[in-house]
Amino acid sequence: MTCAATIVTGDAGLADDLLRLAAAAAARADVAHRAAQARTAWHRCPLILVGADLAEAVAAERLPRRSGIVLVTRADDLDDAYRRALRVGAQDLAVLPDEEDWLIEALAAAADPTAARATTVCVRGARGGAGTSVLAAALALTAAETGRRTLLVDGDPHGGGIDLLLGLEDTEGARWPDLATRRGRLSPALLREALPRLGDLSVLSWRDTGVPVQPEAVHAVLGAATRAFALVVVDVPKHPSDIGAAALALAEVGLLLVPTEVRAALAAATLRGAPADLRLVTTGPSPGGLTPELVAQSLDLPLAGALERDRRTSRAAEDGDLPRILRRGPLPTLCAHLLTTLTQTPARQAA
Repeated sequence: MTCAATIVTGDAGLADDLLRLAAAAAARADVAHRAAQARTAWHRCPLILVGADLAEAVAAERLPRRSGIVLVTRADDLDDAYRRALRVGAQDLAVLPDEEDWLIEALAAAADPTAARATTVCVRGARGGAGTSVLAAALALTAAETGRRTLLVDGDPHGGGIDLLLGLEDTEGARWPDLATRRGRLSPALLREALPRLGDLSVLSWRDTGVPVQPEAVHAVLGAATRAFALVVVDVPKHPSDIGAAALALAEVGLLLVPTEVRAALAAATLRGAPADLRLVTTGPSPGGLTPELVAQSLDLPLAGALERDRRTSRAAEDGDLPRILRRGPLPTLCAHLLTTLTQTPARQAA
C-alpha cells in the first residue's frame, strides 16, 4: 500500500487519533515525530497532516510550498490556529473531534491515486494599472471555454469587483462579504452552487460592504475551492490582503505581470517570494526600448509570455464585455499558451 499521508506531530495522543482515522479510511499513514523528519517525507505522500504542536517548527524548516497540507488541532487549542495554518502553508484546518469524518474522507481521497485537487494560479502586478485583473479574468475564461471547471477569485478588496469585467455584477450569487464569517468546513458542492457563473466559470468577487472577511473564512473558502474546481485563478493585488496572502501560500504557480518599464521592473524586484514557481509576463510597448528578455534577466525569472497592449481590451473591460474579445487577438493567444505550460517547468533566460 502506497503512502497516503505523513503525520507530523510530537503529540503521541494526536498521532494515535490520526492513525486510527487513517485505518478507518483504509489509508497508509506514516508518522514524523519531529519537524526535521518531515523534510524527507514532504513530497512522498499526497497528504501532510501537521499537528498544531509542531506547526511553528515545521514553518521554521522553510520547506517548499505544496498542496495537500492540513493543520490538525483540537477544539481546546484553537488560539492562533489560523495564523499557524498560514505559516505552515496549510490549505485546510481540521479540528478534532468535530471534523473526524472530513479527515477520513481526505485520507481516503489521498489513498486514491485518481483523486486530484485544483491547480491554483495567482496573478499579481508590479504596479497598479498593469492589467492584472484583466489577465486573471481572461486566463480563467479561456480555461473555462475548454471545458475545465474554473474559479476566478477576486483577491483585491479595493478593486471594485472583478465580476464587473465579465458583466456579472447583477448576477445572483455569493460574494466575499456573504462568506465573511464562515467557520468550519465548507462543502465544495455548496460553494459551486452559491457563486455567480458564466458557463464553466464561477466567480467569487468583492462587494464593499464594510464587512471584513475573517481569516478562518478565507481558509474555509479556498480549501473548498481546491476540491470543487479543476483550476483556481486568483487576482492578487501588489499589497495582498489576507485573501491574497493565503492564495499565494496555496498556489502552485504565480504569474507576475510587469510592464516593460524601468520603474515597473524595479518595483517587481520587491515582490519575490511565494509561490516558488513564479513566472514573468510582460506588457508593452516599452517607452524606452526595454525588452521582455531584459526584464526577465534583471528579475531572474522565466519569461512565460509577452503581451502588447490592445485598445480593444481596455474598452471591453470598461464595458464588462471581456468575453467578447477573447475570440481572437493577442490576449486569448497568450492565455492559451499560459494554460498549456502550467504543468511544465519554464526555462529561464540565459544570462
